[in-house]
This record gives sequence, C-alpha cells and structure tokens, in this order.
Amino acid sequence: MNPLTVIRLPFTRQAGWKTLQQRKPSIPTLAWCLVLPMSLLPPVLLYYAGTHYGDGFVMGFADREWRFITTILFLAELLTFFVMGWLIHAVVNGTRELAIGYHDAYLLAALAPLPLWSSAIVLLIPSLALNALAVLAALGISCSLVYHGLQALCERRDNDVTTMSATYTIMAGGVLAWGLLMAIVWAY
Repeated sequence: MNPLTVIRLPFTRQAGWKTLQQRKPSIPTLAWCLVLPMSLLPPVLLYYAGTHYGDGFVMGFADREWRFITTILFLAELLTFFVMGWLIHAVVNGTRELAIGYHDAYLLAALAPLPLWSSAIVLLIPSLALNALAVLAALGISCSLVYHGLQALCERRDNDVTTMSATYTIMAGGVLAWGLLMAIVWAY
C-alpha cells in the first residue's frame, strides 16, 4: 500500500480499508511490526525532551525520573493496544446494526493511535504550545480514523448514527486511557 493511501485512511471509508482487510495481517504481526515500533516513538522522544529541555519546556520537567516514566509509558501503550482491540470488538458487536470480527477490531486498534504516536515527533521542538496543538490535531485525526475505519470494516453499515455512536464510545475509552497514560507521566 502506498503512503498516499495510508494518509487518506482517516478521511474516507473507501481508500485502502478493503485492501488492509484483505491482507489480513495477524494480530501478532500487527503488534510486532506496527504497534511495537510506533509505540516506541513517544517514550523515546519524551525521554529526549525530558533530558534535554528541562524546565525550559515546562516547570518541573527536569526533575523527573525519565527512564522509569518512559518505560512505564511504553508498557502501558502496548497494553492499551490489546485493551482497545477488545473494546472496539465489544462496543461494535454490542449494537444490533454493526458487527466486526476480532481481526478487524485489532487492525483498527493498531491504526487508530498512529496519528498520536506520530505527533510525538513535535517533541523535537521545545514548544509546549506547539506540542499541545500537535496532540489535539492528532486526536482529531485519530477520531476520524476510527469513524471511517468502522464504516469500512464493519459487516453491516445500515445506520451511520450507530457508527458515530460506536466511534464516540471507543474514542471516549481511548481518551480515558490516554489521560491515564499522561497522568502516569506527570505523577512521577
């Protein structure tokens, strides 16, 4: 699949979704080849920002134990992938209008955080405002990715309101998990 198709995934339910669904990468393949390398990006860049920018980035930023924090963040991101796959499957199959298999639920769980993981690249710039803006934009793109992914991957698409409702519930769970991850970072 070419990079242009991947970039279009959050904005349409046609481009690339069926190709991804037909390739059927296994859940372990998704975990090893996509989730693991991409979930390394935020902890590594956060460690870099924490050890190089110090209090110039955020007050109290320099006094943190970044090795411990980033290790916990990395492990929590990996756990979140498996929890989100289960959540997507449970929420979608809990409706009468939609159905999704475990494979497709985990495919969506692997793809949905890509914008958030990629937004960590902005940590190379020591600007809190720019980083906050990048995370908010990535969160919006991630929501769109879940919505269009559900439209493309679900077996029945009779009711778009049901797809929106499922997206809202899944993203609420994702934002809650993300908020817990950020609380872990700031608690230590």
